[in-house]
Amino acid sequence: MGTKTSILILDDEPIVIKRLKPSLEKKGYEVEAFTDSREALARVQEQAFDIVVTDLKMEGIDGMQFLEAVKETSPETEVIVITGFATMETARESFRKGVSDFLAKPFKLGEIVEAIAKAEAEQKKKRG
Repeated sequence: MGTKTSILILDDEPIVIKRLKPSLEKKGYEVEAFTDSREALARVQEQAFDIVVTDLKMEGIDGMQFLEAVKETSPETEVIVITGFATMETARESFRKGVSDFLAKPFKLGEIVEAIAKAEAEQKKKRG
């Protein structure tokens, strides 16, 4: 296989992207990052990503709508939700919609790296 795992990050807080993108690229992932949900949505509709990391509360399209659109376009994409508004309800709804992991902000870099590794392992299992 040998291709890099592709990750799309969507968060309306530029600081989150500033922290995540270089760290994940250093780990060998191919990363595209967006602060605008509409741009991110257009991107996932033209290319399937292995993993999508999305915030829930954003201007425009919210994380739940984005998550649904990703799953519709590319059901095998693993989605990780990151949110500063974590409630049992949003967590449950996310998992019902097929999220592979749910992290409350502020999270440690290690936690997101772990969630991504887990999602990557899930994908490999699916691909057999």
